Formats: sequence, structure tokens, C-alpha cells
Amino acid sequence: MDIAVEVKDLVKVFGNIRAIDGISFNVHSGEIYGLIGPNGAGKTTTLRILATLLQPTSGTAKVFGYNVVRDAENVRKIISYLPEEAGAYNQLTGREYLEFMASFIAKNEEDVKSMVAEAAQISGLGKRLSDKIKTYSKGMKRRLLVARALMIKPKLAILDEPTSGLDVIHAVHVRKIIKEYAQKYKIAVLISSHNMLEVEYLCDRIALINKGKILIEGTPSELKEKYNASNLEEVFASVVSIHG
Repeated sequence: MDIAVEVKDLVKVFGNIRAIDGISFNVHSGEIYGLIGPNGAGKTTTLRILATLLQPTSGTAKVFGYNVVRDAENVRKIISYLPEEAGAYNQLTGREYLEFMASFIAKNEEDVKSMVAEAAQISGLGKRLSDKIKTYSKGMKRRLLVARALMIKPKLAILDEPTSGLDVIHAVHVRKIIKEYAQKYKIAVLISSHNMLEVEYLCDRIALINKGKILIEGTPSELKEKYNASNLEEVFASVVSIHG
């Protein structure tokens, strides 16, 4: 099984704050791997380093063998990144936005059409793709942005709170699409989420990170058994209380 993400002894320091404190983990092709933890635990910083937006203070991070610092350009060609607070171009229609984003990746006009057709299915926005993004609700924008991240079929999708702002029905739709794409196209997915139901449904393995350190790692079922918990929220609460 291909290693999609290889993180070793990763450290990121901001002034006096050690945001990431020597974490190590791997993610495989076709695997959905979740980073969970309290606010300020280091999840988003980790994702930004893997997306080549931040450079680590020390340690290494590789995406399909490419070093995220030395080979950043190559990494960007094979990933998609969805930040928690991502925005879109409000004056464009949803379809125009998707066509614009697809044009950076597509080799020809047929590729653009194919990607936009994929995105239309993922988003479920239907005729609203012809409307300007400024008329969209927060949830509609989020569905558009998730579609943008997946339509290119990246080798690695980095998703920070992918269903943020979505109602239950559309959150379920997006989760099913993420799972389907990971399995069908062997896309590695690295997600961060506060929604333990989402994590339990989506993730093959998870790591609980707190104060910049990974405290536990395993499958949801392994961790529930280890902590005699009925769900991941109970695991989360137990681990954080034990480690302070």
C-alpha cells in the first residue's frame, strides 16, 4: 500500500508557542485519516504544512515521497486543500468559479467540462450553479468548495472541517461523497473535524492531538474498545482529561 503522507518528528514554533511538538504519522492511498483534538491543538497548523502553506521549524513531511519544503511545487500538483474558512469569488456564478478553478489543472477543454460535471454532482447545487456565489448561503458555498476540492481527483485531499456550516442532510451527502471518492479513486484524505459522528463514519484511522502532540492513534473501533467507550466523544474526553 502506497504511503501518501509521511510525517516524522514534525515541529512548528510560533514565537514562544510550540504549535506542533514532534508529531509523526502516516496516511496510505485510499485511506481517510482524521486529526481530532481541542481548539489550538495543532491540527490546522499540521494541515497547512502538508499543503505547503507553512514551513516546519524542524522534522520532515512528505506527500507521495515529495518533501513539502524542497518539492513544494510538485506537492501542489497532486493535492487539493480546503481550509475551514475558505472563500470563493462572489461575482462569479458557481459554474464559472468551477470552470475557472478547473482551468488551472485541466489539460484541455474536455477535461474542464468533465471536472465541472463531477463538481455539479458532488455539490448537488443543480440549477443554482448558474447563480452568482454572492447569493449562496454559507452551506451552499461550502458544498461548492468541497466539490472544487474533489473534482480534480487529487492524490491527496486535505480537508479542514469539510462539513462546516452544512445542515444535517447536506453534511450526510458530502460525507458519502468523500468516502466514495476515497474508495473509488484511491484518494488519500486527511481531515480535521470537531464532529465525532463525522469522524467515526468517515475515518479509517484517527489521531488525537493535544498541545501539539499526538496522544493516541488507531481505528475508531480500537480506540472505543481501549477506553471502554460507546463513541468517540467519550474517548476524546477520557484522553484529554488523562493528559491534561
